[in-house]
Order: sequence, then structure tokens, then C-alpha cells
Amino acid sequence: MSEYILEMQNIVKEFPGVKALDNVNFKVKKGEIHALVGENGAGKSTLMKVLSGVYPYGTYEGKILINGKEQRYANTNDSEAAGVGIIYQELTLVKQMNICENIFLGSEHNKLGIIDWNKAMSETQRLLNEVGLTSTPDTKIINLGIGRQQMVEIAKALSKNVNILILDEPTAALNEDDSENLLNIIKKLKEEGISCIYISHKLKEVKSIADTITIIRDGKTIETFSNDEEVNQNRIITGMVGREITQLFPRKPHTPGDVVLEVKNWTVYNPEVPDKKAIDNISFQARKGEILGIAGLMGSGRTELMMSIFGAYGINKSGEIYIEDQKTDVKEPRDAIERGLCYLSEDRKKTGLVLMMDVKENITLSSLKTISTIVGINENEEIKATNYYVDALKIKTPSIEQKTRNLSGGNQQKVVIAKWLMAAPKILILDEPTRGIDVGAKYEIYSIMNDLVEQGVSIIMISSELPEVLGMSDRILVMHEGRFTAELDWQGTSQEDVMHYATGGNLTTS
Repeated sequence: MSEYILEMQNIVKEFPGVKALDNVNFKVKKGEIHALVGENGAGKSTLMKVLSGVYPYGTYEGKILINGKEQRYANTNDSEAAGVGIIYQELTLVKQMNICENIFLGSEHNKLGIIDWNKAMSETQRLLNEVGLTSTPDTKIINLGIGRQQMVEIAKALSKNVNILILDEPTAALNEDDSENLLNIIKKLKEEGISCIYISHKLKEVKSIADTITIIRDGKTIETFSNDEEVNQNRIITGMVGREITQLFPRKPHTPGDVVLEVKNWTVYNPEVPDKKAIDNISFQARKGEILGIAGLMGSGRTELMMSIFGAYGINKSGEIYIEDQKTDVKEPRDAIERGLCYLSEDRKKTGLVLMMDVKENITLSSLKTISTIVGINENEEIKATNYYVDALKIKTPSIEQKTRNLSGGNQQKVVIAKWLMAAPKILILDEPTRGIDVGAKYEIYSIMNDLVEQGVSIIMISSELPEVLGMSDRILVMHEGRFTAELDWQGTSQEDVMHYATGGNLTTS
């Protein structure tokens, strides 16, 4: 009997104008953690959608074997029946339902058509114990943090008796503690004989958890190797991008200029809990030609602060905002954009893009005035502008009329950046600008940031990745519970220093 629980042989998958998978071969041993890595657009997610039945048999070429038996899925139910479970980067839970209802949604225990809630609750408790989640089965999903929601997703997959569990960027939205907890759960599943396919751009995690690593690039299998002591991140990066990247953070010396944004005594209340302050009396400055990093744990108020300044969050706001020494009243995002303040959302799919629109429409969406005449949009100018940014940002797309929903995550992110670059910002807020993006695309985005700073743009970067904060920022502001607890210079500051203040350490100024 084969040592491989899964064999994907000569998989070819094509979309109009694009060969997403080109003769890919991928094998997973029983009870191993197998990392699948590659740049955005390399074909990782497409390959997993073939494996999980999202793309049914007949829409691709090649064979899928599980325990030596060929599989021909008509849908995702068939793949689940074959023991394959998948957890996507964007969680698929119904937040108004409780844990038990989510775990058995669509596969409820029933007797003569009546749901057996006692059995469902007891089975849910068993699954929660297995993944180490202390919440009760009747806890609403909306009351759980992202890390605990991820545990529920794993419990839901285990309820279907999976033998192969696919985890697609499972720690992208998690803090370090939740990430570590999740990695421990995955290791426990391995001990129980479950094979895990782990997709991540966090190569440190890949190195720490994987038994085997497969690299795919441009829809082709590049190599598969055991993760031993001789394998380092540089080897993985070279395989992913086809070249060496000697410096992950291409820092350039910046000479900050005049203050372009000043926020004074800014207080904002939470619209969902009207008597709770989301932002508590914050003051800060951002200068032309600098990268100001904003660090803090999830829930510290980083995103709420910047969204409120942009006019997209909060109630009962008080305080003052000055842009280039002019007091500014930002009631909605349109006001901010007109004054040169732009905000790249941490969630590109929900608030950064209109997925049903094409690349051209998304890039020009915030700058229609600049390409319009009295009779409407000048299509030639729209095409010209779009092609300029597609070329400048190296956006991989078959056409500028390609729907953005069909692009890889990294290329979707570049489309959002192009949209804001076209708006000619004076101040550009980047909220998790490289989340879910491969190392090659990250390097390109960092280079774009450097170019903008050299042109005098003030960049404010929110990031949960401390190496990124320290690697690209000129100054770092650390948040905890809606307040700043430190202002630090990147030189001489360690990750431990940032974490000290992020967990409530005393206020300090570098």
C-alpha cells in the first residue's frame, strides 16, 4: 500500500487566457504536515480548489488519488465524503449563530427530520475539547475573537471526519499568541494521524511546522523537499520567486519634511457600544517623506483610529485634524480623498475592491473626476491611466477588463494600491498592506512605498508583523486599548520593546 494518502497527478487547469495549473504533481504522506508555498498567482489556491471539489471533475485535466483510489468530485460534498476538509483564509462562519449551529450547519443530527440538539451539543463539546477551545457550544460566533473562530473552523472540519485538512493562510489575521496556539493544534492533529496541507506566506512558520515543503511557481511544480536543518528561508524564497531576494526590507534613508497631518485630542466612540471609547484622546503628527508605523495587538484600536480619521468609522467624535496646517472637517471618505488623505483597507475584498468590476474600473474608481469630461468618462484616458499603473506595479492580469475577483490576492492588493496612487495622495494610510501576500510581492510593495516617500508622500503603515514595522518604519507609534503607549525610533528598537508597550507598558517617547 502506498505511503501517500494523496496524489495529484499532472493537474492542468485553465481559465480564459490563463493556464493557472500546468502539469502540477503534488503528493502528501499519511500523517504529515506538508507546506505548499509560492507567490500569489502561483496556483496554490487553484490547486486546493481542485482538490476540495470547488472545481469539479471535468473542469481540469489530471487525476486525484486518495489512498490509491481515483476521485472524481462533482462538488465539495464529494470531497468531504472522501475525507478532505478545507479552511479558507476568509472564515465562513455565520456570526449570529452559535458554535454548535455553525459546526453542523448543513449536516445536522436529526431524528425523523427533527434536529437532535442534545446529540449536537455533546458532539460539539467533544470537538471543542479536541481543539482546546474552552468556549461553550452555545457561544455566539460574534462574541469570539478571530483566533477562537479559527478553532471553530477546525472543529467544523473535524466533525466531517477528515483525513486531509487544508489550511489556507490560517494565521494571516492572528496575533502571535493565537498563531502559536493554532500551530500547536496542527501539530496535535498530525499526532492523531491527520495529514495537513499548510499554505502560508509566513516562511518562519513554514520552517517551524512543516515536514515537507512543495514550491510551485507560475502554475508549475518547482520542487519538493524534506524540511531539515539545511533548508533555510533563502532557499524557499529563491524557489518561490526564481531569484534571490537578499534584503527582505529594502529600507532607504528618508529625510522627513514638514508636518502634513496633525491630530489633536482625538476621541471616538464605538458605534456598536455607544458608551465605549474606541479611541481615547490621541494626538500625533505625520510628516512628508516618512513612513510612520502603527503597531499594536489586535483590538488595540489601530484600524479604528485611521478609519475614523478617514471618515469611515465611529460616533461622537471630538478633537481636531489638520492637513497641511489647515483645520479639516472629515465627515465621510469623500472629504478625506479631496484633501489628499487616502486609506488602503486591511480587507481588500470587502472594503478595498468592487470584485464584480474589472481592473480598469477599480483603479479609476476614486479618480473619475480626472478622467471625465462634461459628457462622461473619457475612455481613452481611463485605459491610458490603467495601463500605466498595471505596468508600474507589475499587476499580473490577462487584460485590464479582467474581473478583479479572478485575480490572485497579491494582484488584487496591487489594484487597490493603484487606485489610491491615481488619487495622488498627500497622506497614504496602508492598513496591513502585505497581509496574505508572498515575499516577492511584498518586496515590490515596499519598493513602491519608498518611491512614494521620495516624492514627499507621508505614509502611515499599520502592521501586525513586527519585522515589517521595524524593517520599514522611520518612527513607530505603539497602541494599547485606544491610546498610544510609546513613540519609538526604528534604530535601537527590538520586537520585544514593541511588544512591551503593545501590552500596556508605560508611555515613552524616543
